[in-house]
Amino acid sequence: MMGAASQIILLLSAIIAPSAPFILPHKLRSIPPSTLLSTAYGHEYVQPLNIEEEAFRDLDSFQNWAYNYGIQQCDSFTLSSNQPEYGQADVFASTSADIPAGTSVLYVPEELILTSSKAMAELRGPEMNAAEKVLSSINADTELRQFYLMIKILVELQKGEESPWYPYLNSLPRYYTNAASMTPFCCLCLPSLMRKLAVRERGNMSRLSVSSIKLIPYLNDDIKYDVELCNWVYQVVYTRSVETDDGDLKLVPMGDYFNHGSDYTEIETSYDELGNFYAYTTYDVPAGSPLRISYGDPTNPSFLFARYGFIEDDTPATFCKIIPPHVNKDMEDLGYSESRMLFYANGEVSQEVWDILLYQYLSGNAISNRRLLMKAHSESDYDTKQMLHDKYYGETSQMLLNHIEEFLAQLDKLSNKAYERMREVDDHPRLPLIMKHNEFVRQSFIAVRQLYFGY
Repeated sequence: MMGAASQIILLLSAIIAPSAPFILPHKLRSIPPSTLLSTAYGHEYVQPLNIEEEAFRDLDSFQNWAYNYGIQQCDSFTLSSNQPEYGQADVFASTSADIPAGTSVLYVPEELILTSSKAMAELRGPEMNAAEKVLSSINADTELRQFYLMIKILVELQKGEESPWYPYLNSLPRYYTNAASMTPFCCLCLPSLMRKLAVRERGNMSRLSVSSIKLIPYLNDDIKYDVELCNWVYQVVYTRSVETDDGDLKLVPMGDYFNHGSDYTEIETSYDELGNFYAYTTYDVPAGSPLRISYGDPTNPSFLFARYGFIEDDTPATFCKIIPPHVNKDMEDLGYSESRMLFYANGEVSQEVWDILLYQYLSGNAISNRRLLMKAHSESDYDTKQMLHDKYYGETSQMLLNHIEEFLAQLDKLSNKAYERMREVDDHPRLPLIMKHNEFVRQSFIAVRQLYFGY
């Protein structure tokens, strides 16, 4: 029997979008298998996908597959493409007509959704103990969900066109501009925080794509020793899966074509009690607009660049790049974090930046006033905090200016390093985007310097 929540959702869909009401989909033409032996063993590996970066993405077959397998779309839902400034053409969901707020635009049946929980239920067993021990030995236990989702995709790739998900997988991008796709030289052209994130992403990909996959008994040697293929599957999982409130990771065919929006988003997503996926408009969306969701905190563009490989022109703020050698509990209480230590696009500096600068100055010059600062902060004594900020503004503002100047000098060196190798862009195709990232950071720092110091 259908639950009350599902009845309400479907009723709203029919009322809000009477021209194209959604109906319950038919079952999969080929039901995804549910046991280890039927999914993993007995398939010769013939690579069905060309994973070269210039490979053709078969979107027509994917859209036919989506229709035949019960994915429902409103009439104006479409997959559009554009050529970004750097990289290959991007394919994303958009609307060809005006859509009122609250309209159902997409429905994906649960059977089509690839999830970490289903992958672990299907594939986890004694055969996987050796692979999991390797994950534990390289401190990758936290990536177990992603790992099993990767294995599930590799199992489906091993089936070739026999896989129910073949048309979906064949529609996915092959070219990425994120940190995991960068060359070691590219990483050397990034500022310290971004370089740290890039090295972490590349290291994580190497750990999951190389070491433990080789120990999986039901993958053929041709697939588990194909590092490029395993790296591509890593990219699919880490750039297209979403985490739900219950901690599950989900790859939603068609639902993963919503791009990211930093300023606002057109789409809100949800799941009913059966696990079916729904997407609704959050406001009146005009024709020709992209349909976007949020991939993460828009004030953390370094993470978005490292994980997903894009830079938003309208990013509202960025981490100020003040990285103390040690962050203690006092500094955490004052708000030290990459999501709160911000330089805004208009040149403003978050309160947390000023608080940390003041704390650092008092730590070396006036310990008693540092204790006074922490007491005022814990008691929400704004007047005392402001008195301390006013008293030491000359010192903290000079610390801020020194940081800006030093960081801009660092960016100059990094940009010069990248520019010298631009003639080798075929070997390092992400260099132009890295230079754009560095220039974005530069402009953020210059805006702060202009606002506070007049140049």
